[in-house]
Amino acid sequence: MLLHKLIGWMPGLNDLLHYKKAFLKDDIVAGFSVSAVALPVAIAYTQLMGINPVIGLYACILPMIVYALFGTSRQLIVGPDVATCAVISSVTMPLAMGISDIIWELTIIMTIMTGLWCLLAGYFRLAIFAEFLSQPILTGLFNGVAVTIVASQMSNIFGLTPSPTNFIASMLALPRKIVELHWITLALALSSLVILLLLKKFRPTWPSTLIVMVLGTVLSDFFDFHAAGIAIIGNIGTGLPHIHTPYFDFLLYKKLLIPSLNLTVISIASYMMTVRSFAEKNHYEVDIDQELRALGYINIAAAISQGFAVSAATSRTAVNDANGGKTQMVSVIAALMIALVLFFLTQSLSFIPLAVLGAVLVYSATSMFSLTTLYAMRKTNRADFILASFTFVAVLVVGLVNGIGFAILVGLLQFLHTVFRPTDLLLGLDDVGVVRSMRAEDDIKPIPNALLYRFNSPLTYFNISYFKKRIHQLIDDSFTPLRWVIIDAASSFTYNDSTVMKYISELANELKSREIILILAGRSSELRSWLLKNQLALYPKGPILVPDLYFAIRLMQSYREQNEINEQTLALNSAVAHRTSQLN
Repeated sequence: MLLHKLIGWMPGLNDLLHYKKAFLKDDIVAGFSVSAVALPVAIAYTQLMGINPVIGLYACILPMIVYALFGTSRQLIVGPDVATCAVISSVTMPLAMGISDIIWELTIIMTIMTGLWCLLAGYFRLAIFAEFLSQPILTGLFNGVAVTIVASQMSNIFGLTPSPTNFIASMLALPRKIVELHWITLALALSSLVILLLLKKFRPTWPSTLIVMVLGTVLSDFFDFHAAGIAIIGNIGTGLPHIHTPYFDFLLYKKLLIPSLNLTVISIASYMMTVRSFAEKNHYEVDIDQELRALGYINIAAAISQGFAVSAATSRTAVNDANGGKTQMVSVIAALMIALVLFFLTQSLSFIPLAVLGAVLVYSATSMFSLTTLYAMRKTNRADFILASFTFVAVLVVGLVNGIGFAILVGLLQFLHTVFRPTDLLLGLDDVGVVRSMRAEDDIKPIPNALLYRFNSPLTYFNISYFKKRIHQLIDDSFTPLRWVIIDAASSFTYNDSTVMKYISELANELKSREIILILAGRSSELRSWLLKNQLALYPKGPILVPDLYFAIRLMQSYREQNEINEQTLALNSAVAHRTSQLN
């Protein structure tokens, strides 16, 4: 019973307990490959945050093991993410005024908050809120992050003193500081970047970042780069993490609440995209709510181990998938390999040149930078292009956290504008009697004396007035007299809104005064229930409710035929009466 409850809480435990030995060879190969990629990027990303690079290893080990227990994806690898690190850096550095220990503590608190936000979202099944970061926002965000990272590494690449953390300030300061340029550092950084690009083109399966880091470290130790004026990491400590908590203003924690929420939204959005894409590629299902909880657990695990916020590591997940990793045993193996480095090889890591780390970060940033995607949006969807461009500029001008907030706000306003003033369509019949949209290039015929109308948005209290105005406007603009207005109710009546029901009842009366009958086609049972609940009348004082558009058209045609018969009968009766009067 206890084991059953544990497996229900930790779904990955069941896979590890029933592990198939046939998978072990592939998982070992994938585990070594993942650790070879994870080690250098964890160190590089940590350097971006202004804290001891060994903390990047802390942020890898326990979270990877925890995800193996709580996750439902077979391929996902978790760990430091460049966008996540950039967001944390943009928040903690200004608050800590550059003091490394305070940056570290604020980072840990922000990570705990992020984990708790994720657990809360998982408890209330709020994965859908990640959709606030739409694809255009993410495109603008990642391009902005990429440029911000490149700017932040100028000091390491050129061998300059550290620049301001703000993008605009750092760019303005760069020309004045260029006189400090250290040519050997620049040559080392450019050489590292060229090697990374060449390996990507000619040997894409090789762990390029590891090769460059090892090569740079060996050369640094052998030629004593530090003595030559090339900055290196220096002593980073060894073994398990130690807790050091300096005294500072506790009110700083309050300033992390909103940034940690922004970080959570970014993490969930990128995390879910990676989880879903690799699950679809390998033809299996993942539990989205469990994945949200797993994201919370791995961030809390990162904080407990004195690390920082982690998310889905897309590049390492791709390495795992490409090397045939079958289960989360890959994460366990990779975590053990990183732990071995942490305990026995940290002395060697102290020789890593900052110029090489800067080159690795710039190389990583280029994978997020894509002006071609922005340009393609300009051609395919102008609204998406404007939103992506706004996000990109906002991130550069006001910073990552504020830029994300502004982008989400603009996205919501853009959505509200679409709902307030949605597109609409006039419908007609093609040659075989199928209801189609009427466009200038199509030969779709309107139904005589009838207006078939589709409103391309759910009707609600803030757009029903516009809906009514559009109906009257279309009636006024009609070239032929109208007797019928048929609304496609299936697409626009989605819930019982009392304001909508009231306006529809009023519209039916207004049209009746113009000798026009209103028909709502679709959702007839629900609409009848909603009208009665709001104490509003049905036909003849209210609208006619029918199951679908075709039923409405048949009803209208039947009514017309009956009227024609009645008119013919009246005409015949009149003729007979006239003839009778003549005979008399």
